[in-house]
Amino acid sequence: MVNKMTELKRQYSEIPVPEGLDIIVDEAIRKHLHKKTIRIRWIAAAAAIVTLFISALNVSPSFASASSKWPVIGPIAKVLTIREYKVEEPTYKAHIHVPAITDLGDKSLEQQLNDKYSAESKRLYDEFMSEVEDLKKGGGGEAGVESGYVVKTETDRLLSVGRYVANTVGSSSTTFKYDTVDKVNHVLITLPSLFKDDRYIEIISNNIKEQMLARMKQEKNAFFWVSGNGQPESDMNFRSIEKDQNFYINSDNKLVISFDKYAVAPGSMGIVEFVIPTELLVNELVNQEYVK
Repeated sequence: MVNKMTELKRQYSEIPVPEGLDIIVDEAIRKHLHKKTIRIRWIAAAAAIVTLFISALNVSPSFASASSKWPVIGPIAKVLTIREYKVEEPTYKAHIHVPAITDLGDKSLEQQLNDKYSAESKRLYDEFMSEVEDLKKGGGGEAGVESGYVVKTETDRLLSVGRYVANTVGSSSTTFKYDTVDKVNHVLITLPSLFKDDRYIEIISNNIKEQMLARMKQEKNAFFWVSGNGQPESDMNFRSIEKDQNFYINSDNKLVISFDKYAVAPGSMGIVEFVIPTELLVNELVNQEYVK
């Protein structure tokens, strides 16, 4: 047995080694050690960052406060036109863009909103065509409508979409409707849902009156239907917002109250908006997740 083992060892030692094999082996070992070193360095660096972050939270109250306000990354929603209704006749014109939201992160909420937008647009088109039919039966006339949408706010957390309708003949009235969505928690935000109770109605209404009077003093062509500062009392004067007043939350996380054309001012003022100072609302808000 010993002689057999000796013979095998001798044969093994006499096997020719391919030229360059030692270099190949050395290079493989070097690369393996290099990769392992990089992994170790990355792990150490990540651990150091975590340690520094935790230390900063514990040591610096200002850093902790700031970090609590860092945005939560939400889905990148898109708003696009999925259909258009068009009428192009000499005295009858309509152009209606039907919006749809995609990639909201919640198919149910997405479908709910898109169904609403489709229904609104179809109803607007049907009403327009009915008006055109009546005008034609009566000997003719003019009618025009335009409808579309704007993305008012797009942040990591919020999406605010406005849909407008403008009558383009005669008095040319314009209306806006807004939807503001929490993209992270998949919630459609309503005005009452922001507040603890109904006290916000009076607080916001009083601030809007103050802003109206201030703007009339500062801006030459500004005019609102509001009492005060020598303005006469009138049934047209603004008194209060509705409980579910049209609103959106802007990119600075401020509450914006919106009024349709002719609602609180002459048509020359167009759509009128008021940014409400958050400090007036802070005690009434359920929390400051949205309005800050």
